Amino acid sequence: MRSQFHAENVGSLLRPAELLSARADHGAGRIDDEALRKAEDHAIERAIELQREVGLEIYSDGEYRRLSFLSTLADAVDGFTDGHSNLAWRGDDSQEDRRSTAKVVGAPIQQRRRLSAHEVPFLAANAPGPYKATVPDPTHFTIASWQAGISDRAYPRRTDLLPDLTRIVRAEVETLIADGVPYVQLDAPGLTLLCDERVREQLSADGTDPDALLDACIEADRACVEGLSRDGVTIAMHLCRGNSRGRWIGEAGYDRLAAKLFQGVPVDTWLLEYDTERAGDFTPLRHMPRGVTVVLGLISTKTPRLEDPDDLARRIEEAARYVPAEDLALSPQCGFASIASGNPVTWDDQRRKLELTVNTARLVWG
Repeated sequence: MRSQFHAENVGSLLRPAELLSARADHGAGRIDDEALRKAEDHAIERAIELQREVGLEIYSDGEYRRLSFLSTLADAVDGFTDGHSNLAWRGDDSQEDRRSTAKVVGAPIQQRRRLSAHEVPFLAANAPGPYKATVPDPTHFTIASWQAGISDRAYPRRTDLLPDLTRIVRAEVETLIADGVPYVQLDAPGLTLLCDERVREQLSADGTDPDALLDACIEADRACVEGLSRDGVTIAMHLCRGNSRGRWIGEAGYDRLAAKLFQGVPVDTWLLEYDTERAGDFTPLRHMPRGVTVVLGLISTKTPRLEDPDDLARRIEEAARYVPAEDLALSPQCGFASIASGNPVTWDDQRRKLELTVNTARLVWG
């Protein structure tokens, strides 16, 4: 079912200081699981109220029960160990080439519990309108979590990871739909990283064909969503280029993957990062199937600078040369806190960005 919303929040929100403190206390053994859950519940109520106040019509829980957008999967399975990815973060502060911390695959992936069972019921009971559940797609782990000499003992090639992860993600999406979740979003930053020349060179250096990996990843995402029941549910996919403490990993447009991905993965809604020149121009949108909603991530969560509404409206008009205006929508480029520590913006900055999203959507679409 296609989305009818012209303004969205991608998913994560800044964690209130009280929640960060409670999580630190829990990690140090000073509070128990129940106390942490109550702190999470209170913070989620605050996040829902923020979204209601700014005028959003689709709600998230801010991903407040997670340490990162990936942890809902990584924490639900055995087979990961703490380590570092070969991917390097880039930033405007000249702090380039910082290696990314990551869950590294060290043994066969075996699921211990459901991914979202501890998240969705509270959101469903408290959201004043439709709500979304976000799930990491299988592909990012093949890029960030596979390391030669460690992972290849269980999975000789990166692509060997995909069947186990795809099975887990597909099952979770099916269960969310069966539970009545109205909007299920797969987060897939790894796909755009496969368009970045530096990442592609790193993959080639360890014997991975980046084009073959991209094809395999697109096929895995297709398998996650193809044939799902669509009665009363929107299936969405979000693409970005990394989002941690205001930094990013990838720098490349959608040209390399657009035709295969947009036409090959049958989702109702695409949420696409478009806040900087790193994302390229809108011409790849010519490959978008008719009737699919395209949410333009034109508003940056990486900086407090507030975008100009007229500039946003102009860019939406540019995108409408490739996708009918009625099929477009607006959002920030990514979440405000893909990891718990968040981006270098304040709670008030976040509110202003969300208000700008809603007000610009009203200006453009009424």
